[in-house]
Amino acid sequence: MHTQQYTKPFYIFFLTMPSGLSQGFVTVALPYLLTQHGFSVAQASAVVALGFSANVWRFLWGPIVDISLSLKKWFWISLVLSTASLLLLCFNSFNVKEQALITLIVFISQVAGTFMLLPVNGFMAKCIQENQKGRASGWYQAGSLVGVGAGGGAGLWFTTHFSVVIAGLVLCTASVLFALVILLIKDVTHEKEKTILKELAGMGKDILTMLKVPVALLVIFLMLLPIGTGAAANLWSAIAKDWNTSADTVALVTGVLSGFVSAVGCVIGGLVIDRWGNWVAYLGSGILCALITFIMAIMPFEPYVYIVGVLAYTFGIGLVNAAFTSVILFATGKRNVATKYSLLASLGNLPVVYMTAFDGWAHDKYNSKYMLLVEAAAGILFVLIFFIILKSMMNKKLVPATIE
Repeated sequence: MHTQQYTKPFYIFFLTMPSGLSQGFVTVALPYLLTQHGFSVAQASAVVALGFSANVWRFLWGPIVDISLSLKKWFWISLVLSTASLLLLCFNSFNVKEQALITLIVFISQVAGTFMLLPVNGFMAKCIQENQKGRASGWYQAGSLVGVGAGGGAGLWFTTHFSVVIAGLVLCTASVLFALVILLIKDVTHEKEKTILKELAGMGKDILTMLKVPVALLVIFLMLLPIGTGAAANLWSAIAKDWNTSADTVALVTGVLSGFVSAVGCVIGGLVIDRWGNWVAYLGSGILCALITFIMAIMPFEPYVYIVGVLAYTFGIGLVNAAFTSVILFATGKRNVATKYSLLASLGNLPVVYMTAFDGWAHDKYNSKYMLLVEAAAGILFVLIFFIILKSMMNKKLVPATIE
């Protein structure tokens, strides 16, 4: 295939799909499978949470990619590891006694998925024309969201209509086909003058510099709070039976429809940010997510409530994701953005991990209604706490009233 100096932005959409497909299977199809094989919701949520925690550590992989091999080689290595671990997971018996082994396989699959995104980030930085990087960022976000939706929805549908092995084979084949787009992109070799010690020293220096800025510290604090985490989204398939929802409906709603709705939410979230600023966008979307969760909890547990509630919840998370990205970009400044962005994004995944585990515990201890009520209450409470701290720092002129 023909290679070129600059890469078309929409190629990025296809390169992020394999990672999304893997994550979608783990967060949608897997919880359903586990609960069908005797796992409690708490056990299923623990598996998903620990697997998803790979996102917390992804900033550690950055220096490795920067100083060794080429971007294409790292992409292919991570793709092989991702598809192999997904297949291994699909050939599992899903015995409750093998929870530790299943969790390990899930964790490895998600490490591979996050690793795969690093060379894609590199291609975006070095192979996209400056005046097209905005479009590339949009395709990057869209590919991830559509991938998660397709991986969850298609994975669950093939699992319930054929078998989990067929689901794994289909998703892995699709991943490889999407990945072939990389043949259209010029490879980028690593910078030979870089060493691990230099990279770590530079990363440490930049992080320390960032930590001296009050607004950066405030953003870090915000990243650690359970505001708009979307944790319940990792359990929708596992608890769908509480709304008497069929497997086909769950596959459609949590799959393709959620992927589309979340993408729309991201786009609208960007418009909200441009109009009212990042603080309003982040805290406002956090409140909206909490209200949607609360309303879903108090409504009748019927299929139509599940459908509308899950899609509304997904839309709210799309709004949060847009604000999340914008707030982090502001805090990172202009130097060594990749290192600092990946660190803050990793911290931002911590609430998803602990809230997913907590939601599973709350469900098994009480029920789905209690789980949603507690998640909603936590969201509103911590928005208020952060707002009070934010106003105090604004009054002391430690942070700007808006971060544009």
